[in-house]
Amino acid sequence: MLYWLTELSDGGDVFNLFRYITFRSGGAFLTALVFGFIFGPPLINVLRRTQGKGQPIRSDGPEGHLAKSGTPTMGGLLIVGALLTATLFWARLDNPFVWLVLFVTMCFGLIGFWDDYAKVSKQNHKGVPGKVRLALGFLIAGVAAYWASMYHPSELQYQLALPVFKDTLINMGLFFIPFAMFVIVGAANAVNLTDGLDGLAIMPVMIAAVTLGIIAYAVGRVDFTEYLDVHYVPGTGEILVFVAGLAGGGLGFLWYNAPPAAVFMGDTGSLALGGALGAIAVAAKHEIVLGIVGGIFVVEALSVIIQVMYFKRTGKRVFLMAPIHHHYEKKGWAEPQIVIRFWIIALILAMIGLATLKVR
Repeated sequence: MLYWLTELSDGGDVFNLFRYITFRSGGAFLTALVFGFIFGPPLINVLRRTQGKGQPIRSDGPEGHLAKSGTPTMGGLLIVGALLTATLFWARLDNPFVWLVLFVTMCFGLIGFWDDYAKVSKQNHKGVPGKVRLALGFLIAGVAAYWASMYHPSELQYQLALPVFKDTLINMGLFFIPFAMFVIVGAANAVNLTDGLDGLAIMPVMIAAVTLGIIAYAVGRVDFTEYLDVHYVPGTGEILVFVAGLAGGGLGFLWYNAPPAAVFMGDTGSLALGGALGAIAVAAKHEIVLGIVGGIFVVEALSVIIQVMYFKRTGKRVFLMAPIHHHYEKKGWAEPQIVIRFWIIALILAMIGLATLKVR
């Protein structure tokens, strides 16, 4: 919205700053961060009063989690609210990719809110049936995948770009749509599975989002794409403003989610943020790189899949408990130890993901 202040500029005044994505990204970050600090305490108080017993704690989970009983959930409302406010203020609202990632984020956030509400109101950790959540998720992802394809350049439409092998494009035809749907829904649910310890999910989400935001900014500038020899996708640079809002809102939330958490993100936040990561990757034509920078989420999801499949076949477990962060809890690792080590791994994976821009 503030971008329109550039119409008041003669090219040499303060209003000219609003032309720059980097300046507006800084504004989005600070706006979302301040939003989190201002509205965090009153939101937590409202959630605590209205939810009573807070998020239901699974009786078959790690023993230490029973002490978290009474902690309110739906803290993702703080992140989504900060992100939405910052994006609407600072992004160019005539950019289709901005609306694409906002659409996915808000819709998955609504699914998560419904699930959280069902859990809290019924005091049951099952919430909305998984098939219903998946069906809605794929519907939203289908719209987003088609939307992104319509705004990709004709030479990239329905193509899968590969990292490192930069001259290679795989023509998927209409199969690109279900592939992109899987990327978005998979990312949303993988982040949801990762959100099991205080602060565990939000930092890797921010790291992955900032990495993808930098990539989106680079592929949205023709001079950068020529230097890096990557495919040019006009308009994706504006996604950096969205990502900056996500990072600011995420840090504001982490202030209250740091151990011991005053509020949980809940599915409201994890599904919204995971969907956002998937949508950014699809928009910027870097779906494979998402699997690298979001490697933590991939491993968490795979640990659940492996555990379920192996148990059904043999009646035995591969891990002491899935997702894998609970496995390490069962092995005796302290919660902060697991969280910080996962953060470190997320940073390493982000550096590898960024390196794919230059390596060929």
